[in-house]
Amino acid sequence: MKKIVIEPWEKLEDRDGFIIPDYIEALAQEVLKNYDLHVKSFQAVATKPEQGGAIWKIETNLGPKSLKLLHRRPTRSLFSLGAQRYLDEVKLARVPSIFQTKNGQDYIEAGGKLWFIAKWIEPLEPVSKDLEGTKKLCYALGEFHRLTKGYVPPNKAEIASRLSKWPKKYGKMITKIDWFRHIAEAYNDMPASPYILDVVDTFQDQARQSLLRLEQSNYLDLIKKGNEYWGLAHQDYGWSNCQMGPGGMWFIDLDGVAYDLAIRDLRKLISGKMLDLYKWDVTWVREMIKAYDKANPITPELYEILMIDLSLPNEFYRQMNEVIYQPDLLLNEETAQLIKTIVDIDQSKWNTLKEIQSDWRK
Repeated sequence: MKKIVIEPWEKLEDRDGFIIPDYIEALAQEVLKNYDLHVKSFQAVATKPEQGGAIWKIETNLGPKSLKLLHRRPTRSLFSLGAQRYLDEVKLARVPSIFQTKNGQDYIEAGGKLWFIAKWIEPLEPVSKDLEGTKKLCYALGEFHRLTKGYVPPNKAEIASRLSKWPKKYGKMITKIDWFRHIAEAYNDMPASPYILDVVDTFQDQARQSLLRLEQSNYLDLIKKGNEYWGLAHQDYGWSNCQMGPGGMWFIDLDGVAYDLAIRDLRKLISGKMLDLYKWDVTWVREMIKAYDKANPITPELYEILMIDLSLPNEFYRQMNEVIYQPDLLLNEETAQLIKTIVDIDQSKWNTLKEIQSDWRK
C-alpha cells in the first residue's frame, strides 16, 4: 500500500451523491485488489468527511457488498471488527458478515486506517416511529446488549471501555454547562444568550444532583463485574442503525461499540424520543423499558442507574454542545426557540420519572 495518510476533508455533495477526494477513491481501488471479487459497480453511499470515513456500495460477482473506510484509530477499529465477527459467528446475531481478503484477513490497513468489506443486507427498512415500532427497536436493543456479553477483543485491539467513566462524564457535563454560561455572557447581544443564561443554573443543578445520586448508588459495585460481563453499548443506536430485514431486526454500523453499562443506549433512545414527542409521556417511557427488559432483563440496581441517567439535562447538553465551536453562528433565533422547547419538555420529565421510579422495586 502507498504511504498515504487519510485526512478529514470538506463535506461536499453533488446531485449524483457524495464527493470523496480522488486520492481516497484511488486508495479504495487499491484496497479492492486484495479481495477475490469482480466489482461491477462502485458508489459512495455515506461519508464522515470531518473524521475521514466513508462507505461504498459495491456490486460484485458474489452479490452486493459494502466497502467501509473506518475513521477511527486502527487499534480502535480492530475492537469493533472483532465484535462484528463475534456477533456473527459466535452469537449468530443479525449483523453483516465480514468478507475476508485473499489472505484470510478481516481487513486491510491503508492510509493509516482500516478498511473492510461486508455483506450488503437488503432489503432493509426502518421500523415505524410510532409506539409499536419503537418497542420493536427497544426489544432489539436489549437483544443486542445480551448477545454482546462475553465478547473478548483480538489481541492487538485497543480496549474500548466506558464502564468506569460515568462519574467523569457527569462531571464533564457540569463543567461544560459552565462554558455555555461564559459563552452566553461573552456574546450577550446574540438572540439565544438570554435564554441560556436563564436556564444554565437550573440545568447545572440537575447535573450535580445526578452525579451525587450516582455516587450514592450501586454503580461502583456493578462495574466491578467487568467488561465481558456487561458487554457492549452500540453508542449510535436508532432507527437508521437497526432496521427490519431478512429474518428480523439487523444491527448495522458497529464502528463505535464499546464496553459499558449498555443501558445507556436505552437512555439515549428514550431521551431522544421524548424530544420528538415534545413532552415526556409515561406510557411511552414505560413501554420502551418493558420492551427492552423482555430481551435483556433489567435488575433493580441497573434500573436505578437508568433513572439517574435520565435525570441529567441530556438534551440541553447535547443540543448546546455545538455552540461552543461556533457561537457567533449558532446563538441565533433558532437556538433560542430550541432552548424554550427543551425547557418546556424538561418540565414534563419529572412527573414521568416519579411515576416510574418504583416500577422495578419488586
